[in-house]
Amino acid sequence: MTATVSETRPSGPSRGGGLDGWFRLRERGTTPGREVRGGLATFFTMAYIIVLNPIILSGVPDKFGHKLDFAQVSAMTALIAAIMTIIMGLGGNLPLAIAAGLGLNSVVAFQIAPTMSWPDAMGLVVIEGLGICLLVVTGLRQVIMDAIPLPMKQAISVGIGLFIAFIGLVDAGFVSRTGAPPVPVQLGSGGVLSGWPVVVFCFGLLLTIILLTRRVPGAILISIVAATVLAVIIEAIATIPAPGGFSQWGTQIPKWPDKVTQSPDLGLFGHFSLFGGFADAGIITAVVFIFTLILSDFFDAMGTIVGISSEAGLLDENGRVPNIGRVLFIDGAAAVAGGVGSVSSNTAYIESAAGVGEGARTGLASVATGLVFVVALFFTPLYSMVPAAAATPALVAVGFLLMTQVKNIPWDDWAIAIPCFLTIVLMPFTYSITNGIGAGFISYVVLRTTQGRWREPHKLLWVIAVLFAAYFALHPIKQALGVE
Repeated sequence: MTATVSETRPSGPSRGGGLDGWFRLRERGTTPGREVRGGLATFFTMAYIIVLNPIILSGVPDKFGHKLDFAQVSAMTALIAAIMTIIMGLGGNLPLAIAAGLGLNSVVAFQIAPTMSWPDAMGLVVIEGLGICLLVVTGLRQVIMDAIPLPMKQAISVGIGLFIAFIGLVDAGFVSRTGAPPVPVQLGSGGVLSGWPVVVFCFGLLLTIILLTRRVPGAILISIVAATVLAVIIEAIATIPAPGGFSQWGTQIPKWPDKVTQSPDLGLFGHFSLFGGFADAGIITAVVFIFTLILSDFFDAMGTIVGISSEAGLLDENGRVPNIGRVLFIDGAAAVAGGVGSVSSNTAYIESAAGVGEGARTGLASVATGLVFVVALFFTPLYSMVPAAAATPALVAVGFLLMTQVKNIPWDDWAIAIPCFLTIVLMPFTYSITNGIGAGFISYVVLRTTQGRWREPHKLLWVIAVLFAAYFALHPIKQALGVE
């Protein structure tokens, strides 16, 4: 049984006391036990982020060759997820969990960090979160929502999905560079699949898609655990060649750690520089990076929040989410917290649908999820034994989930379909989410103008298109100005 909640109904505790008074359990037709079960289901479907986020962030050096520490990123990932998920439960009273966003961490790792230091990159994440909070407070979120056509928003998600999947295939060794034109990439190494890590990846990928197809709760986490177990067995009994002195497994060797638990290393907390990125990468580049983060985070959060609330039966008669302003503000604050903790922007997770499927209808489920993340803080040695080959199938799976939105794009309207196409393909083909978004916006404005419909794109889109044009032309502009 689900209840419909009105936008005008107060969100805080009711006149009653205890859990029911604060979370409105009876009003939404649920019980504490059902909420706790839902919270646990949500955790087990998204716990993979404690492994994947440090693999993505700690595997890439910044402009100066520095890398983030895996254990520190893992601990801070769990801590920020715990704090912000509990805040979402208490403040937003929705069954929404929060953690480092896949796609967003890829932007930070593969696009931003190579142009500046890690503290500078995390400073831009903090600014992004503050920008989202400002948009919510001023009401500009509605202006932005109206400015960007829905197909473009869907195309951004699809493009990010392909980008994430491509990263997973490359990091697993399933796809590699040829090093010889004109073919840029190839299957495995030398056009063939070889090595035990590839075997682990293929096993993990097949298991993931089987479990997802069968709608098994926690499919991604189960697959990561199973693939890791296989990798540990292979490492123990097989010969793993290490050409050049480097293990085929990468930085994470699948060996049972000396200890299972340890005190979390929270040394990354506060390691960010708010404005250093503007000096390292340039003002225009930094602004484009911030805009890219805001765009990806803001619309991904909106879609997740509306989708989960709809599934839980919490939308009002006008299709509005209860207390959407407060919920979006908390989501923006989560981005700030992610930057402060050096774990990339945090946002609402679509995996919260698992908890809703178990009956969760209130923020009590989020509190339960957050408390389990606190427990996970003390088991970081277990996460360090998960090799990339065992975790990267999750990237491919998440890429598929994001790809499903492609069916909603009107492919018969070429004036919008072509910008969507450019947005989607340029993200993986240029290894840049920024390039895909920029090409899509510019081409949309240009095509509408050539159709004599130049007034149709919102003024904000014109500003964004001009900004992206300057970004693409940044090198010749610098040469012309003699500032190269």
